[in-house]
Amino acid sequence: MIKEESKEKRMLKRIDQSADLVIVGGGLTGTCAAITAARAGITVILVQDRPVLGGNCSSEVRLWILGATSHMGNNNRWARESGVIDEIMLENIYRNPDGNPLIFDTVLLEKIVEEQNVTLLLNTAVYDLDKNPQGRENEDQITAVHAFCSQNSTQYTLSAPLFCDASGDGIVGFLAGAAFRMGAESVEEFGERFAPDKAYGELLGHSMYFYSKDVGRPVKFVPPSFALQDIKDIPRYKTFNPRDFGCRLWWLEYGGRLDTVHDTEKIKWELWKVVYGAWNYIKNSGEFPEAENMTLEWVGTIPGKRESRRFEGDYMLTQQDIVEQKTFNDTVAFGGWSLDLHPADGIYSDQSGCNQWHSKGVYSIPYRCYYSKNVSNLFIAGRIISATHVAFASTRVMATSAVGGQAVAVAAALCKKYNCSPRELGENHLKELQLELWRSGQYLPQTPVKDAENLVQNAVQITASSTLNLKELPGSDFWSPVKDSVAQMLPVVPGKAPSVTFWVDAEEAMEFKVELRKSSKSFNHTPDVTLETKHFKLVKGINELQADWESTFDEAGYAFICFMKNEKVKLQYSETRITGLVSVFNATNPAVSNYGKQEPTEDIGVDTFEFWCPQRRPEGRNIAMRFDQPISVFGTDNLTNGLHRPVSQPNAWVADLNDKSPLITVSWNEPATISKVEFVFDTDYDHPMENVIYVHPETVMPFCVSDITITNCNDQVVGTITDNHLSKRTVVFEKPVTTQHLKIRLSGSNPNVPISLMEVRCY
Repeated sequence: MIKEESKEKRMLKRIDQSADLVIVGGGLTGTCAAITAARAGITVILVQDRPVLGGNCSSEVRLWILGATSHMGNNNRWARESGVIDEIMLENIYRNPDGNPLIFDTVLLEKIVEEQNVTLLLNTAVYDLDKNPQGRENEDQITAVHAFCSQNSTQYTLSAPLFCDASGDGIVGFLAGAAFRMGAESVEEFGERFAPDKAYGELLGHSMYFYSKDVGRPVKFVPPSFALQDIKDIPRYKTFNPRDFGCRLWWLEYGGRLDTVHDTEKIKWELWKVVYGAWNYIKNSGEFPEAENMTLEWVGTIPGKRESRRFEGDYMLTQQDIVEQKTFNDTVAFGGWSLDLHPADGIYSDQSGCNQWHSKGVYSIPYRCYYSKNVSNLFIAGRIISATHVAFASTRVMATSAVGGQAVAVAAALCKKYNCSPRELGENHLKELQLELWRSGQYLPQTPVKDAENLVQNAVQITASSTLNLKELPGSDFWSPVKDSVAQMLPVVPGKAPSVTFWVDAEEAMEFKVELRKSSKSFNHTPDVTLETKHFKLVKGINELQADWESTFDEAGYAFICFMKNEKVKLQYSETRITGLVSVFNATNPAVSNYGKQEPTEDIGVDTFEFWCPQRRPEGRNIAMRFDQPISVFGTDNLTNGLHRPVSQPNAWVADLNDKSPLITVSWNEPATISKVEFVFDTDYDHPMENVIYVHPETVMPFCVSDITITNCNDQVVGTITDNHLSKRTVVFEKPVTTQHLKIRLSGSNPNVPISLMEVRCY
């Protein structure tokens, strides 16, 4: 029993803790950064002011995680973010293909608590910090942050040599005096022609979502007194659909004319008014009889924030960098979401809810955007990185932010190794930073990386029991009308384009147009260059046709065999799916601003081009074809080419379809001593894997290898992996294995997909 009385003011319980890195903000960015840093061997304190991790993707807000894949609505092929965020998304789809936001919470929490180097502080808000005194050495450095946990009435003082602000509003950077911006730059400052004017507004607002469900019986709804009484005052009221729920209601947005940091509570109340007023309209206006049996199941209690402060680093990413896909020598991350600005008036605006303008492919983000230019030990990550308002419109999305968090974490580990600042690391150890990021799974566009420690690079020979020489995509019983123009993407090497034979079923005699296209940049997948056009004379019924192309390719890339729209013609498709091959459609995608073609009506500094996008499985079959010469780009040399995914080629070794349990053998001139083996598998980087709303047709990607057995030169089993569903797996040997030949047996479970492997590394 405790009995206590005091005349003096009591003090809160206080705990002092230290680590190598303090990360403030447990959204997706901070979570990925903490996991990465811990695995890199440094100690981390992760401070989160909410009861769960994830921020906007948590069960408290329920926004889907998106990035470069853009709901499969742009031309960024094989562009899903890799590394820790990929691991999280694959684990979630394995456990949670129905997109239950509560289950996703547990995936994030489990990933954090499994890392012994991470100390997690939930419900803990940073409110102050300490810096070195002015006039002293390192006066621009933070020494500690102060935080308070409302659940245990405890004050924390958290010290570290390095800090990362992933808080969304930039609380640490703000308190530390880090240079920041809020609002939109003028057109003149950076020459960004998409920069908004005052009428459109300088900030994006917050959103609040709700979930509803049909309970099978009539349900009445009496709105609270604060609900918006006349929803028809909202210009977009006609957009309401009683079947929409969650982040499909992203356009329930407000607050861009206010201070999106300090007015958040005011914005929240206005959004509550709108949400409950909208549900009252749906239930009681009489315009939605289908809502009679529906009830309101969940309403967000905190708004999802889009924009507040942006902090200045040594470089500010601009619109031109994104549209032109600028190459940086210090690339550490990438993006690919559209330039996605919203009118500041949000739901009260009479303008479209968003303006999305895409680039022709993914873009690079330099390391200099991820640390403060004037607080020397502060990393910045998430939506607050160093970017203009227009560039931020793309970089702000969560999957892009997550790979930035991974970049910061690896940089922090190297800063400890070399006892240097973030800026000094970029100046003196950039190649090592990029190498360690590459090892962690990060994709670095147009950035060659060499790993001298990878023993496979020194192998005298890498052989396989079989290698795919693709002669055909065999036809199936599935035929489909060419309602939208469709193309088969085929990897080609320098030389003459392959001749293809294909089959169509015509309703009547007619002409059918087929084009050969390529991308103007070999690392892109926008078919914006037409090389040849052929017009085939069809007879009624099934036609076997051959396209003999005269065109040549001067570099490796993808050829697009484009079958132009004709609803009276059916194409034959194949059930065979192969790593690095995909069919794409010139169709619309209502999930994003994709109307088949991007056509700005004025010069706003973006390109005009067509969208050719894949279909979601179980659709998305390849087109049945036969080739005059085999497509032979799937050799074992791809295992050491330094690329983890298809880009201008598949970049994978692929076995013959009939070799169901292929064997790869890595051989050295002399016995090699190996401590671990790392694998990179194909988990379909076209699939965006939204963590909520969407229901996914499978829990394991069809291209993914499921089982691996590793043997030495004496055929003794030294390592295994079973039931795999992840992109990157590592086998660590209890004792180092010395062998002159390492044999790797692989198998999968999909009979229509040949076994493939992107990479194998030994250390």
